Amino acid sequence: MQRLKLEVMLMSVSVSVSVSVSRCSHGFALHFKPRRFTSSCLKVSPWRGLDEWRKSSLNENRRWGENGPESKPQPQPQLVDSPLEQASSLAELGSIVLSTSDPLAKSHLSHMAYSMWRRHNLPLGISKPPSRPARPPIPQLVSPKEIPSPKDSGLPLNAYMLHNLAHVELNAIDLAWDTVVRFSSYSEILGEGFFADFAQVADDESRHFSWCAQRLSELGFKYGDMPAHNLLWRECEKSSDNVAARLAVIPLVQEARGLDAGPRLVKKLVGFGDNRTSKIVARIADEEVAHVAVGVYWFASVCQKMNCAPDSTFKDLLKEYNVELKGPFNYSARDEAGIPRDWYDDASSISIQDKKDKDGNKKQLSAVYERLASIIAMEKENSSLTKPPE
Repeated sequence: MQRLKLEVMLMSVSVSVSVSVSRCSHGFALHFKPRRFTSSCLKVSPWRGLDEWRKSSLNENRRWGENGPESKPQPQPQLVDSPLEQASSLAELGSIVLSTSDPLAKSHLSHMAYSMWRRHNLPLGISKPPSRPARPPIPQLVSPKEIPSPKDSGLPLNAYMLHNLAHVELNAIDLAWDTVVRFSSYSEILGEGFFADFAQVADDESRHFSWCAQRLSELGFKYGDMPAHNLLWRECEKSSDNVAARLAVIPLVQEARGLDAGPRLVKKLVGFGDNRTSKIVARIADEEVAHVAVGVYWFASVCQKMNCAPDSTFKDLLKEYNVELKGPFNYSARDEAGIPRDWYDDASSISIQDKKDKDGNKKQLSAVYERLASIIAMEKENSSLTKPPE
């Protein structure tokens, strides 16, 4: 009976997986026999600031002032009646945010939803997310290849880059809430901490979008002034049936790319002469470390529940869901967030023993080459001595 209960519990963690079917050779199937993994497979060093981030008070700094984030009042979107008043749980609040199409309203409601849940100690609850988040009429969603270049966008370079970032942040609000709502029926398995973390991520992302929208307005533009792509949500849809895949694809790939791109974007903005925007982007990139760290923590937790090695499971999931890892990587930021390098960088996947073996092989080969060279030289010398004079 205990074994059956364990099978049911673990099967629910990965909704689409059948207990009797193996999905990879490295332990992604839900096997229940004890398995031995190397310490490098099981040990993941969490971000040092993770506990502090979790315990932090509500962040009301939704406006970017002269010297950085501040909590001064700002214009709020017109809401006749707050739809959140009808919700009685975190999952229901998240569904309402996902069903809101206006970007500024979505950002505002996201913060209100998270605030209501924390202040009123609402239950997690269960809800069903919309098939896809509500979107405004603009920007027009096109394929990544159809996104205009900065030269053809009609926007200056700083506004162009800021618009792209605003689009990422708006999608990130939906990605986090979808994770909360979509897997809400598995709260007993995943634990309340899982949903608390991703609701807080959603709140952070809504603040980031607010900063981007404010700065675009200061530059004389707005979100929707140029086309955008739907790549981020398509990646989210891939993992809609599997919590382990969702964690691998979104925080550990998509959000980790933000860690890689952030410093390059800041450098370009400084070069363009827009220090104010560069500071906003730098702050956003710095805060994204927490979101990647959350992904690492819960991916390792889910793998432990499924008795799988996180490193090989991560790689197998990316292959299965056809997700590509692209460099160059910001190793220092990724290290800080706690992503082991051998998860995403093949060059770092060689174990210390393998490196020693390779070094040893190189030395042996070098000795063999020297010996061969010596033999060849001796043969040549002997040949010249025994060759009859002409």
